[in-house]
Amino acid sequence: MGKLTIYREESAAFTAVSNTFIDNYMADANDAQLKVYLYLLRAFQANQDTSISDMADLFNHTEKDIVRALKYWEKKSLLALDYDTSKNVSAIHLLTSTPISAGVLPEKAEVSAAPPEPSVPIQTPPSDPIPEKPSYSLDDLKAFRSNEETEQLLFIVEQYIGKPLSASEVRTVLFIYDKLGFSTDLIDYLVQYCVGKEKKSFRYIEKVAVEWAEHHISTPEQAKAFACKYDKNVYTIMKALGKSADPTPKEAAYITRWTGEWGFSLSVIEIACERTVLAVDRHRFEYADTILASWFKSHVHTVEDIQAIDAAYQKKKPTQNRNHSSSFNNQFNQFPQRDYDFDALEKELLSN
Repeated sequence: MGKLTIYREESAAFTAVSNTFIDNYMADANDAQLKVYLYLLRAFQANQDTSISDMADLFNHTEKDIVRALKYWEKKSLLALDYDTSKNVSAIHLLTSTPISAGVLPEKAEVSAAPPEPSVPIQTPPSDPIPEKPSYSLDDLKAFRSNEETEQLLFIVEQYIGKPLSASEVRTVLFIYDKLGFSTDLIDYLVQYCVGKEKKSFRYIEKVAVEWAEHHISTPEQAKAFACKYDKNVYTIMKALGKSADPTPKEAAYITRWTGEWGFSLSVIEIACERTVLAVDRHRFEYADTILASWFKSHVHTVEDIQAIDAAYQKKKPTQNRNHSSSFNNQFNQFPQRDYDFDALEKELLSN
């Protein structure tokens, strides 16, 4: 009887990783590096495309973290990277030296790495490398705490974090202040920004600080603009308002107020944007701002709150309609109807 050929109708529900990788490479790799490499294997074996931004979202890392992980494995000769003319990663090659079970991969395995969106490019690091984090001594920490300015800074950070800082956490703040050269105001905003994203881990805070340093951010204003530009929510809001370009500084200021100062969730802002688009063709940011301002004053912050005020409004409408209908029979209402300039009314509303 001849040999049988066995076909699999579905893709494998597992990813093959050799013991060689586990024994010789895994121990020295950090969390981000391991996640990225294993995910690349899984993506290739499932014939699945991916991108830098997809991996950053999936693993809750910055895009810089993903690129660093890729370069780490490139140095280990487990993969090779291709770049486009803008020096963005365009393709990833899993090399023949990749320690995968024999027969799983061909000689040259490619994982498509779609370049990031043009509006959010991965910039190359500056010529001056970011300094390594020193092993600060207890005397260094004591001197750092004894300074009146930094003592106040540590107190503020503790208030954001909600607990006293450990020696390791103080070392992170000292590194950001001492080696990255952040001012106390910038560190204040850095911690506030991370806590606002519900990220209180000092590993995450340090990663964001390093990324800002690589982009030469030195003031809270620059950090706000950078965070706003690189926040995917910004582009979701822009799209919801029918905008396709990058936000102008004025538009970015509106979005920062809605998400930061007023603390609205993206779902609530999208409802305001939807109502804005249905109501006006121009001055959409201003119009959405009036909606959100009224909700903020009325302590409306969730979709359920919006549904409640909508329901309350609908209950009032029948009474208003009956009063309006009866007014036609009122002898004091026999005046000529007026034609209103709705553009002028809209302008008046937005100016208030």
